[in-house]
Amino acid sequence: MSDLCKKQKILFLIGHALYMKAIHAARPRTTASTPTRSPLAARRQLPLAYVYPKGMRETRDLLRRRSFFVRLRSGLFTHLQILNIQYNLRPSPRKLAFAGNREEMDVAKRFPNVSVQQNAGADLAVVERLDEQIAALELYLTRTAKVDDTQTYHRLQTIPGVGKVLALVLLYEIHDVKRFASAGQFLSYCRLVRCEHESNGKVLGVGGRKIGNAQLRWAFGEAACLFLRSSERAKAWKQKRPRNAARARRSPIPPPSWLVPCTTCGARARPSTRHASGKASPPAANE
Repeated sequence: MSDLCKKQKILFLIGHALYMKAIHAARPRTTASTPTRSPLAARRQLPLAYVYPKGMRETRDLLRRRSFFVRLRSGLFTHLQILNIQYNLRPSPRKLAFAGNREEMDVAKRFPNVSVQQNAGADLAVVERLDEQIAALELYLTRTAKVDDTQTYHRLQTIPGVGKVLALVLLYEIHDVKRFASAGQFLSYCRLVRCEHESNGKVLGVGGRKIGNAQLRWAFGEAACLFLRSSERAKAWKQKRPRNAARARRSPIPPPSWLVPCTTCGARARPSTRHASGKASPPAANE
Protein backbone atom coordinates (compact mmCIF):
# COMPACT_ATOMS: atom_id res chain seq x y z
CA MET A 1 0.00 0.00 0.00
CA SER A 2 2.77 2.45 0.89
CA ASP A 3 4.62 1.73 -2.37
CA LEU A 4 1.44 2.34 -4.37
CA CYS A 5 0.75 5.62 -2.57
CA LYS A 6 4.31 6.75 -3.15
CA LYS A 7 4.06 5.87 -6.82
CA GLN A 8 0.84 7.86 -7.13
CA LYS A 9 2.32 10.71 -5.04
CA ILE A 10 -0.27 10.27 -2.26
CA LEU A 11 0.62 11.05 1.35
CA PHE A 12 0.73 7.78 3.27
CA LEU A 13 0.63 7.61 7.09
CA ILE A 14 0.51 4.48 9.19
CA GLY A 15 -0.31 4.39 12.89
CA HIS A 16 1.62 2.47 15.52
CA ALA A 17 -0.75 -0.24 16.78
CA LEU A 18 0.77 -0.75 20.24
CA TYR A 19 1.06 2.96 20.98
CA MET A 20 -2.52 3.57 19.86
CA LYS A 21 -3.72 0.78 22.13
CA ALA A 22 -1.79 2.24 25.07
CA ILE A 23 -3.16 5.75 24.51
CA HIS A 24 -6.69 4.49 23.99
CA ALA A 25 -6.56 2.50 27.24
CA ALA A 26 -5.28 5.54 29.17
CA ARG A 27 -7.91 7.99 27.90
CA PRO A 28 -9.81 9.90 30.61
CA ARG A 29 -13.11 8.29 31.59
CA THR A 30 -15.67 10.96 32.42
CA THR A 31 -19.43 11.25 32.33
CA ALA A 32 -19.28 13.95 29.69
CA SER A 33 -20.69 13.28 26.28
CA THR A 34 -18.41 11.20 24.10
CA PRO A 35 -17.17 13.03 21.00
CA THR A 36 -18.20 11.68 17.65
CA ARG A 37 -14.59 11.39 16.51
CA SER A 38 -12.13 8.86 17.90
CA PRO A 39 -10.17 9.88 21.03
CA LEU A 40 -6.86 9.82 19.15
CA ALA A 41 -8.06 12.08 16.38
CA ALA A 42 -9.86 14.41 18.81
CA ARG A 43 -6.75 14.95 20.93
CA ARG A 44 -4.35 14.86 17.97
CA GLN A 45 -2.41 12.01 19.52
CA LEU A 46 -1.95 9.67 16.59
CA PRO A 47 1.44 7.92 16.96
CA LEU A 48 2.94 7.25 13.56
CA ALA A 49 5.00 4.23 12.58
CA TYR A 50 8.02 4.42 10.31
CA VAL A 51 7.48 3.47 6.67
CA TYR A 52 10.53 1.47 5.66
CA PRO A 53 11.58 2.33 2.08
CA LYS A 54 11.33 -0.13 -0.73
CA GLY A 55 14.59 -1.63 -1.92
CA MET A 56 16.11 -2.23 1.52
CA ARG A 57 12.92 -3.67 2.99
CA GLU A 58 13.38 -6.96 1.17
CA THR A 59 16.97 -7.30 2.37
CA ARG A 60 15.91 -6.53 5.94
CA ASP A 61 13.28 -9.28 5.81
CA LEU A 62 15.87 -11.72 4.49
CA LEU A 63 18.19 -10.78 7.34
CA ARG A 64 15.41 -11.46 9.84
CA ARG A 65 14.87 -14.84 8.22
CA ARG A 66 18.55 -15.59 8.70
CA SER A 67 18.15 -14.76 12.41
CA PHE A 68 15.23 -17.18 12.59
CA PHE A 69 17.39 -19.96 11.15
CA VAL A 70 20.12 -19.21 13.71
CA ARG A 71 17.62 -19.48 16.59
CA LEU A 72 16.30 -22.73 15.14
CA ARG A 73 19.85 -24.10 14.95
CA SER A 74 20.47 -23.16 18.59
CA GLY A 75 17.26 -24.93 19.59
CA LEU A 76 18.49 -28.15 17.94
CA PHE A 77 21.74 -27.99 19.92
CA THR A 78 19.69 -27.52 23.08
CA HIS A 79 17.66 -30.63 22.24
CA LEU A 80 20.87 -32.62 21.82
CA GLN A 81 22.01 -31.53 25.26
CA ILE A 82 18.64 -32.52 26.72
CA LEU A 83 19.00 -36.00 25.19
CA ASN A 84 22.50 -36.22 26.65
CA ILE A 85 21.22 -35.44 30.14
CA GLN A 86 18.13 -37.62 29.77
CA TYR A 87 20.25 -40.75 29.18
CA ASN A 88 22.87 -39.88 31.86
CA LEU A 89 25.76 -39.40 29.47
CA ARG A 90 28.77 -37.22 30.10
CA PRO A 91 28.73 -33.69 28.67
CA SER A 92 30.26 -33.20 25.26
CA PRO A 93 33.97 -32.38 25.62
CA ARG A 94 33.85 -29.99 22.67
CA LYS A 95 31.40 -27.48 21.30
CA LEU A 96 28.83 -28.92 18.93
CA ALA A 97 28.58 -25.65 17.02
CA PHE A 98 31.66 -26.59 14.97
CA ALA A 99 31.19 -29.17 12.22
CA GLY A 100 34.63 -30.69 12.78
CA ASN A 101 33.87 -31.43 16.42
CA ARG A 102 30.59 -33.09 15.52
CA GLU A 103 32.30 -35.40 13.05
CA GLU A 104 35.09 -36.39 15.47
CA MET A 105 32.78 -37.12 18.38
CA ASP A 106 30.14 -38.93 16.30
CA VAL A 107 27.38 -37.59 18.50
CA ALA A 108 24.61 -39.94 17.40
CA LYS A 109 26.62 -43.09 18.19
CA ARG A 110 27.01 -42.05 21.82
CA PHE A 111 23.45 -43.11 22.61
CA PRO A 112 22.79 -46.81 23.28
CA ASN A 113 19.28 -47.00 21.83
CA VAL A 114 18.78 -47.06 18.05
CA SER A 115 15.71 -44.81 18.17
CA VAL A 116 17.61 -42.22 20.17
CA GLN A 117 20.41 -42.38 17.61
CA GLN A 118 17.89 -41.63 14.88
CA ASN A 119 16.53 -38.75 16.96
CA ALA A 120 19.96 -37.20 17.39
CA GLY A 121 20.87 -37.92 13.78
CA ALA A 122 17.81 -36.05 12.56
CA ASP A 123 18.83 -33.00 14.60
CA LEU A 124 22.36 -33.16 13.23
CA ALA A 125 21.11 -33.48 9.64
CA VAL A 126 18.96 -30.37 10.02
CA VAL A 127 21.89 -28.52 11.62
CA GLU A 128 24.12 -29.38 8.64
CA ARG A 129 21.52 -28.06 6.23
CA LEU A 130 20.99 -24.91 8.28
CA ASP A 131 24.74 -24.26 8.31
CA GLU A 132 24.75 -24.27 4.52
CA GLN A 133 21.76 -21.94 4.27
CA ILE A 134 23.08 -19.52 6.89
CA ALA A 135 26.50 -19.32 5.22
CA ALA A 136 24.89 -18.65 1.82
CA LEU A 137 22.61 -15.95 3.25
CA GLU A 138 25.47 -14.23 5.07
CA LEU A 139 27.52 -14.15 1.86
CA TYR A 140 24.64 -12.63 -0.10
CA LEU A 141 23.79 -10.11 2.64
CA THR A 142 27.39 -8.96 2.92
CA ARG A 143 27.59 -8.31 -0.82
CA THR A 144 24.24 -6.49 -0.77
CA ALA A 145 25.27 -4.27 2.15
CA LYS A 146 28.39 -3.19 0.27
CA VAL A 147 26.12 -2.00 -2.54
CA ASP A 148 23.46 -0.25 -0.41
CA ASP A 149 25.70 1.68 2.01
CA THR A 150 29.27 0.47 2.11
CA GLN A 151 30.63 3.39 4.19
CA THR A 152 28.12 2.96 7.02
CA TYR A 153 28.61 -0.80 6.93
CA HIS A 154 32.37 -0.49 7.46
CA ARG A 155 31.95 2.23 10.11
CA LEU A 156 29.68 -0.01 12.14
CA GLN A 157 32.35 -2.71 12.18
CA THR A 158 34.75 -0.30 13.92
CA ILE A 159 32.55 -0.43 17.05
CA PRO A 160 34.07 -2.84 19.61
CA GLY A 161 32.09 -6.07 19.65
CA VAL A 162 30.34 -5.47 16.30
CA GLY A 163 31.29 -7.83 13.48
CA LYS A 164 29.93 -8.45 10.02
CA VAL A 165 26.59 -9.94 11.07
CA LEU A 166 25.82 -7.42 13.81
CA ALA A 167 26.78 -4.60 11.46
CA LEU A 168 24.23 -5.94 8.97
CA VAL A 169 21.53 -6.00 11.65
CA LEU A 170 22.28 -2.45 12.77
CA LEU A 171 22.44 -1.17 9.20
CA TYR A 172 19.14 -2.57 8.00
CA GLU A 173 17.14 -2.26 11.23
CA ILE A 174 18.05 1.38 11.94
CA HIS A 175 18.19 2.48 8.29
CA ASP A 176 18.30 6.23 9.05
CA VAL A 177 19.25 7.35 12.53
CA LYS A 178 18.02 10.86 11.75
CA ARG A 179 14.44 9.67 12.05
CA PHE A 180 14.89 9.72 15.83
CA ALA A 181 14.53 13.19 17.37
CA SER A 182 16.72 12.39 20.38
CA ALA A 183 18.99 9.72 21.81
CA GLY A 184 16.28 8.76 24.29
CA GLN A 185 13.87 7.89 21.50
CA PHE A 186 16.52 5.74 19.85
CA LEU A 187 17.24 3.89 23.13
CA SER A 188 13.53 3.34 23.66
CA TYR A 189 13.15 1.98 20.13
CA CYS A 190 16.04 -0.44 20.77
CA ARG A 191 14.40 -1.67 24.03
CA LEU A 192 17.45 -0.56 26.00
CA VAL A 193 15.46 1.35 28.65
CA ARG A 194 12.71 0.14 30.93
CA CYS A 195 9.37 1.79 31.46
CA GLU A 196 8.96 1.33 35.20
CA HIS A 197 5.57 1.74 36.84
CA GLU A 198 6.35 3.58 40.07
CA SER A 199 4.06 4.82 42.81
CA ASN A 200 5.18 6.49 46.04
CA GLY A 201 8.79 5.47 45.48
CA LYS A 202 7.93 1.81 44.90
CA VAL A 203 8.41 0.09 41.56
CA LEU A 204 5.26 -1.90 40.81
CA GLY A 205 6.33 -3.41 37.51
CA VAL A 206 7.64 -2.77 34.04
CA GLY A 207 5.54 -2.01 30.95
CA GLY A 208 5.98 -1.51 27.24
CA ARG A 209 8.11 -4.61 26.71
CA LYS A 210 6.67 -5.32 23.27
CA ILE A 211 7.17 -1.79 21.98
CA GLY A 212 10.40 -1.39 20.06
CA ASN A 213 12.65 -3.44 17.83
CA ALA A 214 13.56 -6.88 19.15
CA GLN A 215 16.28 -7.33 16.52
CA LEU A 216 18.18 -4.26 17.73
CA ARG A 217 17.80 -5.35 21.35
CA TRP A 218 19.42 -8.67 20.47
CA ALA A 219 22.17 -7.02 18.40
CA PHE A 220 23.22 -4.60 21.15
CA GLY A 221 23.13 -7.38 23.73
CA GLU A 222 25.41 -9.55 21.61
CA ALA A 223 27.76 -6.63 20.97
CA ALA A 224 28.01 -5.93 24.70
CA CYS A 225 28.86 -9.57 25.47
CA LEU A 226 31.51 -9.72 22.75
CA PHE A 227 32.98 -6.42 23.93
CA LEU A 228 33.24 -7.70 27.51
CA ARG A 229 34.93 -10.85 26.26
CA SER A 230 37.63 -9.07 24.26
CA SER A 231 38.30 -5.84 26.18
CA GLU A 232 40.35 -5.80 29.38
CA ARG A 233 39.05 -2.34 30.31
CA ALA A 234 35.48 -3.60 30.06
CA LYS A 235 36.31 -6.58 32.28
CA ALA A 236 37.84 -4.29 34.91
CA TRP A 237 34.80 -2.01 34.82
CA LYS A 238 32.41 -4.94 35.24
CA GLN A 239 34.33 -6.23 38.27
CA LYS A 240 34.13 -2.84 39.98
CA ARG A 241 30.43 -2.48 39.22
CA PRO A 242 28.16 -3.91 41.94
CA ARG A 243 26.03 -6.88 41.01
CA ASN A 244 22.78 -5.26 42.09
CA ALA A 245 23.49 -1.89 40.53
CA ALA A 246 19.82 -1.29 39.79
CA ARG A 247 18.89 -1.81 43.42
CA ALA A 248 21.82 0.27 44.61
CA ARG A 249 20.58 3.28 42.65
CA ARG A 250 17.31 3.23 44.53
CA SER A 251 17.15 4.75 48.00
CA PRO A 252 16.60 1.82 50.38
CA ILE A 253 14.41 2.05 53.47
CA PRO A 254 16.67 2.71 56.50
CA PRO A 255 16.70 -0.15 59.05
CA PRO A 256 15.39 0.37 62.60
CA SER A 257 17.76 1.96 65.07
CA TRP A 258 18.03 -1.16 67.20
CA LEU A 259 19.38 -3.12 64.19
CA VAL A 260 22.27 -0.71 63.57
CA PRO A 261 25.38 -1.59 65.67
CA CYS A 262 27.26 1.05 67.62
CA THR A 263 30.29 2.48 65.82
CA THR A 264 32.51 2.28 68.93
CA CYS A 265 31.69 -0.95 70.77
CA GLY A 266 29.71 -2.83 68.14
CA ALA A 267 26.72 -3.45 70.44
CA ARG A 268 23.21 -3.08 69.12
CA ALA A 269 20.74 -0.69 70.65
CA ARG A 270 17.94 -2.33 72.64
CA PRO A 271 14.43 -1.80 71.22
CA SER A 272 12.06 0.45 73.12
CA THR A 273 10.46 -1.19 76.21
CA ARG A 274 7.35 0.99 76.23
CA HIS A 275 4.01 0.15 74.72
CA ALA A 276 1.87 2.54 72.78
CA SER A 277 0.01 3.34 76.00
CA GLY A 278 3.20 4.70 77.58
CA LYS A 279 3.58 1.93 80.19
CA ALA A 280 6.86 0.09 80.45
CA SER A 281 6.85 -3.57 79.46
CA PRO A 282 8.17 -6.22 81.90
CA PRO A 283 11.84 -7.14 81.48
CA ALA A 284 12.81 -10.19 79.53
CA ALA A 285 13.79 -13.44 81.21
CA ASN A 286 17.48 -13.15 80.39
CA GLU A 287 17.86 -9.61 81.75
